[in-house]
Amino acid sequence: MVVVSADGNARDVDGRVSKKMSGMLKTREDLVLRRWICVALLTFLFSGNAAAHNGPPFPILEGQHIGPYTIALWTHPDLGTGTFFVMVDPPNGGTVPKDLKIQITVQPATGRLPEAIYSAWVEDLRGQVEYKAEAQFDRQEVWKVRLVLASSIGGGEATSQVIPTPSGYGRWDLLLYALPFLGVGSLWFLAITKRRRLRKLQSEQAA
Repeated sequence: MVVVSADGNARDVDGRVSKKMSGMLKTREDLVLRRWICVALLTFLFSGNAAAHNGPPFPILEGQHIGPYTIALWTHPDLGTGTFFVMVDPPNGGTVPKDLKIQITVQPATGRLPEAIYSAWVEDLRGQVEYKAEAQFDRQEVWKVRLVLASSIGGGEATSQVIPTPSGYGRWDLLLYALPFLGVGSLWFLAITKRRRLRKLQSEQAA
């Protein structure tokens, strides 16, 4: 008589391990486990790529000195309408003048379109001066970005680049984010089910 123990090994009545049956069980379990892990990883990678554009803005210029100012330029570059945020630190011992004008210009790196100019508007966020601008992107490709500052105490410009990303999937985003967790939950459920079947088989064989 063969008995399957709780550790997954198959034993005959005198306690010897049946290597053949034990190996078959482990091979089958390993195969199923590897399949579920692959599914979980693939869904995680897919959901991460598909929803990357839905994350927070990210910097494309940081600690950049333009004239008397130190600035940071962050962006949320959605295809269609992309958003830019400019944080401005005033000169030492000074303040940001009210006549400061900021413009964002964008142009495809290929030069297929002329440079488009967008003016930024000021937003006062609890003492931190921030400017916001919106720009139009019609293709997912490399775009040159130029930040231009002008004021009575000085100005200048800095350049960077960005690749716009597609707009979101709306209500489907939640499902995409949940896919990795569903995969892990399935692995857990599979492990619990396997353990119960082994215990049931052990009980039947012992009887």
